[in-house]
Amino acid sequence: MNRIGAHLIAGVFKSFGVNALVMKTYEGLDLGKEYTSGKECFPCQVTTGDILLFLKNEKERFGEDFKPENYIFFMPESDGPCRFGMYNKYQRIVLDSLDELRKVKIASLTSENSYALTGLIEKDQARNFRKAAYFSVVIGDILDRLLWRIRPYEREEGATDSFIERSMMTMTDAFESYGARRDFDRILDKLEEIIKEGKALIDPAIPAKPLIGIVGEIYLRTHVHSNQDVIRVLERYGAEVVNASIAEWVDYTTYDKVRQAKVELKLNLKQFRFEKMRSCLKTLLSHGGDLVYQNMRLDKAYKRVKPILDLAGDHRVAHLEKTLIKDDLYSFELGTEACLSIAGIMEYMHQGYNGVVNVYPFTCMPSTITTSIMRPMMNREKIPFLDAPYDGTYQPGREAAIRTFMYQAYQHFNRHGRKKHT
Repeated sequence: MNRIGAHLIAGVFKSFGVNALVMKTYEGLDLGKEYTSGKECFPCQVTTGDILLFLKNEKERFGEDFKPENYIFFMPESDGPCRFGMYNKYQRIVLDSLDELRKVKIASLTSENSYALTGLIEKDQARNFRKAAYFSVVIGDILDRLLWRIRPYEREEGATDSFIERSMMTMTDAFESYGARRDFDRILDKLEEIIKEGKALIDPAIPAKPLIGIVGEIYLRTHVHSNQDVIRVLERYGAEVVNASIAEWVDYTTYDKVRQAKVELKLNLKQFRFEKMRSCLKTLLSHGGDLVYQNMRLDKAYKRVKPILDLAGDHRVAHLEKTLIKDDLYSFELGTEACLSIAGIMEYMHQGYNGVVNVYPFTCMPSTITTSIMRPMMNREKIPFLDAPYDGTYQPGREAAIRTFMYQAYQHFNRHGRKKHT
């Protein structure tokens, strides 16, 4: 889904003794479409094709020595109305329909238990793994934000991409060396060096550009092949872009469990169900502790890098919910990524962004809800807004729409300017 984040979490797996490999992606799309009906979300076609092509190549590589039981695919899931929760179940059906692949395993982590890693890592190591894995997500987000901060202002064209590629491998090695030991200060020391080196790539003579925020479905907005590298296209027409983070989603899944536990605790208190109250309180303390830890790690990482370079900060999920409540736009009770996207757009508005792009799979329900609520508001506020649905086809009017959007963003920028990153 996210190339930098995938490599960093692979480094964490290796640190805990798991032989992890980041698969190639998007090259198996034809296979993905062959084994899906077209009614599924586009990411289902992409990930299914990735799995089938990888196994096909492994079978050709090993011939008769190919052993499908030696492979485990890491595929998280999510509960709720989003079809993402059914990906690994559907892919299980596809693998079981092919005799030679029935023994291939899929490791499914779910937001139902805030990705508790049950059965994937040894029980006594699971908590330490989750801490290191979460921290790798935060660092991956920071490297992405470093890329988007430098590339529009780079002294030498192409220098940023090669620098970030090297930096990704440096941080992957750091997580492999220090992840299991939870020596996160060492990892942050490496990150500081990278931020300082990256800052030197910026040409201060290049004037500030319109600031564009991206929200949407987590896979499409971060998978550059699926969204046809929309951030680079926006940059080509003069934008500086900030995408919603991966850590924001992880924080949201934990925050939602805390919120649900509070609701259940109040309900059981009213009904004098003391046994269930104890269970709810235990859940609340467990997930509440996780959320406090995640916020602490997030804050500590950004506090180390922001004095060096003014990178965009990350949203606190509790603040996003307050934004929704204040403006009476949506409710966390309804769930889905629409909670984050709608509140995220409001934050972009408050922070003086010059335009917002909503990136999502064609027919995605949460993102369609986001557009239906936010487009009228953005029109009233005269802030450029662009819907960018993707389904694997190349629409001839896509680039023209982005050019028009960026023309509007420049008009907004010339009238209102832009604020610094917060």
